Amino acid sequence: MADTDVTALRVAGPEDDAFILGFVERFSDFPLPAGRTRDTVNAGVRADLEAQVRGRPAASHFFIVERAGERAGFIHLVMATDFFGGAPTCHVSDLAVSPGHEGQGLATRMLAHAEAFARERGCARLTLSVFPGNERALRLYRANGFVDDLVKMGKPL
Repeated sequence: MADTDVTALRVAGPEDDAFILGFVERFSDFPLPAGRTRDTVNAGVRADLEAQVRGRPAASHFFIVERAGERAGFIHLVMATDFFGGAPTCHVSDLAVSPGHEGQGLATRMLAHAEAFARERGCARLTLSVFPGNERALRLYRANGFVDDLVKMGKPL
């Protein structure tokens, strides 16, 4: 995708909150691990996104990608501190592209923006979490240089 195809990658504002919250169900639209239901995952994602967009904590940064003047997706970055070394890190908390804009390189562009954002702030690491059943996201992240770092395991009780 040529850069001229992307109208803007901009900081999200309160006028984008409903757009961002409209992606909640996309974060569970794949096979979930045992013991995780779509309703529970969607409720958790909604609660977290609502808290972040309404409170706009200093460590939380939302960006909107627009294509041809239309909002096409968003990325949510959270500044943190690495548990092991104490260095600043940037975590890709959420990334989503509207169905009509998938496959056009927008997610890759947002990940490149996340990397530049993290480097500008002196981060030693860019991290993200992904469900193992989200194969499309796993392919995207691996194609963009992400490798397994930590594996969080769970056992339904």
